[in-house]
Amino acid sequence: MNDTIGIDISKDRLDACWFSKREHKQFCNDRAGVEALALWACEAGVAQVIFEATGVYHRLVEIGLAQHGISFARVNPRQARRFCEGDGQLAKTDRVDAAISAKMGAVLELKADQPKSKSLHDLKQLATARQALIKDRTAAKARLPTVTHDLLARQIKRRLKQIERDLSQVSEAIDTIVEADEDLRRRSDILTSIPGIAKVTACAILTDLPELGHLSGKQAAKLAGLAPISVNRHANLTPYRRPIMTPYLAHV
Repeated sequence: MNDTIGIDISKDRLDACWFSKREHKQFCNDRAGVEALALWACEAGVAQVIFEATGVYHRLVEIGLAQHGISFARVNPRQARRFCEGDGQLAKTDRVDAAISAKMGAVLELKADQPKSKSLHDLKQLATARQALIKDRTAAKARLPTVTHDLLARQIKRRLKQIERDLSQVSEAIDTIVEADEDLRRRSDILTSIPGIAKVTACAILTDLPELGHLSGKQAAKLAGLAPISVNRHANLTPYRRPIMTPYLAHV
């Protein structure tokens, strides 16, 4: 059984629990706090640090641990909650969540994750912003035909022009990041060589499945939700057909 540190991450605070010592500490979720956490983990000599994936809030933790060469694993919050329930722990506080994460890592011996690059983090933010702009454009276009007041119509048209300018700038920023990063450029070229996949789709795949390029064909298919599943042969179900895209994913 591995010795681990579990962390519950919030916007401003990190609640940490050292599994073998049952020792709890709190740190600020900033560069200084993450540095102190990493030093504590180094002194403890734990095998791994475990935390739930929390989007932008775990970014500093991930980077700080990687810089100190500390192995870490991100776990799905739903998976963590199920482990918590299976362990008979129904309370949910930051302190309890940290302890459960530590125990989960010790018992399950989770596979270590690789830190995401700054380019990938930036690409994710830009891709998210692009999707938000597209939703705004769709809403504005749907609203325009229903407006009868000239002032409102002019405002919507002005807003649509601004959205198009913003989309153009975001797309240029995405292209710049991909072109500047050799690994992203290589994987993007492979993805766009697949019939039906353009740059926008390739960007979405790279940001949502950053592990592509470091997995086998079966692992990639499983991660993407494309792997075959076992079904009851007596059930009235359509036979599963392997998606045509699966062979490509192993080479991204």
